Amino acid sequence: MINDFKTSDFYYDLPQELIAQTPIKDRDHSRLLVLDKSTGEVEHRHFYEIVNYLKKGDCLVINDTKVLPARLFGTRKDTGAVIELLLLKRIDDNKWETLVKPGKKARNGVEIVFKENLLSGKIIEVEDDGNRIIEFKYNGIFEEILDQLGEMPLPPYIHEKLEDKNRYQTIYAKNPGSAAAPTAGLHFNDELLKKIEEMGTDIARLTLHVGLGTFRPVKSEFISEHKMHSEYYELSEIEAEKINRAKMNGNRIISVGTTSTRTLETIGDDRGFVRAQKGWTDIFIYPGYKYKVVDTLITNFHLPESTLIMLVSALAGKENIMNAYNIAVKNKYRFFSFGDAMLIK
Repeated sequence: MINDFKTSDFYYDLPQELIAQTPIKDRDHSRLLVLDKSTGEVEHRHFYEIVNYLKKGDCLVINDTKVLPARLFGTRKDTGAVIELLLLKRIDDNKWETLVKPGKKARNGVEIVFKENLLSGKIIEVEDDGNRIIEFKYNGIFEEILDQLGEMPLPPYIHEKLEDKNRYQTIYAKNPGSAAAPTAGLHFNDELLKKIEEMGTDIARLTLHVGLGTFRPVKSEFISEHKMHSEYYELSEIEAEKINRAKMNGNRIISVGTTSTRTLETIGDDRGFVRAQKGWTDIFIYPGYKYKVVDTLITNFHLPESTLIMLVSALAGKENIMNAYNIAVKNKYRFFSFGDAMLIK
């Protein structure tokens, strides 16, 4: 690893008005900036043209995690004060690591009740970083109760209310567990995926539950000093075979999003093959890293100085990425979760 990059090396100026506040009407009509990682050249397309950059035998790898409506509003049982919870990580069936607001007086033993007593919780531990472990009580299925009570945990840079919460889910979202959407997948619709399959491009599914750590800024001066958050992933035997078949035949592995990328690079061996596996990954990919599995990446535009802009820089080269981002700003692309897409080929 090259370890002398500063966090500030990954800064770019982004006008606030380019941060997309709402999803575009038609998922596949977002713009697509195509970056050639070997030459640095860029093309300006639309996402529905992605089929022109895929080939028969390629394997498109998507993340089928489903975002939980993880923001809850309840009241303290003792004082009646309103309290906000954000579910961060499931510890077991009834216990979650949470972010609590206001947290100052939320000590061990505080009980919280939610609408019509469908759900109640008790703080059983306060962690060093201020997060609370809460044990919940309820009747029925927790996820169904969350659907009734919870709100989508939109990123902090989105200030407009989301009219249709399904627009913060990919159309193939299946396995609940994320605190944020794998946003590169938001551009696909059923018709586009069907067209891709009919072309002979294989589609493999994996799961990585996105944590709020994805929004955590890099605070260290040098990126090599940053400690990456960990996230849970799964890849089945059937899906691993699809990826390995493409790799064996000399075809490309096209990763949809940085979450798929982190999973593939975590479990890939030195020859670029993967095996069925599940666990936690805290892999931090930044320039100097040699990709083993991923050849091509579909991704959104990421925050300045974030770990994600460092990950894409590792694939395309920092100079190419920073130049492409400046071109995207100049051409008024829409940025971040509900923004436009980039293909790094």
